[in-house]
Amino acid sequence: MTMPAQFLVLCVCILGFFHVEGTTNTLSSQDSSFCHGGLEVIYPGLDIDKCLIIPKELKLREKISTVWKTPQIYFSGAHKKKMYVLVMVDPDAPSRIKPTSAYWRHWLVVDIQGNALKKGHIQGTTLTEYAPPTPPQKSGFHRYQFMLFEQLPNAPVSLTVQERSSRGKWDLEAFITRFHLGEPVAALQFLTQNYKN
Repeated sequence: MTMPAQFLVLCVCILGFFHVEGTTNTLSSQDSSFCHGGLEVIYPGLDIDKCLIIPKELKLREKISTVWKTPQIYFSGAHKKKMYVLVMVDPDAPSRIKPTSAYWRHWLVVDIQGNALKKGHIQGTTLTEYAPPTPPQKSGFHRYQFMLFEQLPNAPVSLTVQERSSRGKWDLEAFITRFHLGEPVAALQFLTQNYKN
């Protein structure tokens, strides 16, 4: 084996180990089964297309919490003429052991145009501005869940005055029922913890 070939094998092994930490192999079956439908959440240095744990390497946990802004959302299965609702929540606020503030609403966009979503753009009405994942120190891993629902035609979606007053303790099930959203057409989640832990 020549020197370049040995180097290539070494690189593949190193990258393989890095990739393993962020794959479904490290998740419980419950956490890995949440993802379906082909939704992609794309940050500047991280393309998430399956359930995973955000690795500590390359300061990814810190970047996702403090550096990167709103991610790009891509859904190849979007129907061009339909509209969608995107929800991002933390069901583990303030901790997975004691989620007294669940669901914490991190992002809510409605009236998303299917043709734009198919190209990786969010064109819609933002009801809750994006807030990055910021799990408290020593609170363990939090799940950050993205759910995409098909919005009924001519059915405006909004938040109540009470819902607008707080992101925490959001009754997601009541919201889904109120607007007849049904099951998500696609869902994705990642787990991360405070980057200082």
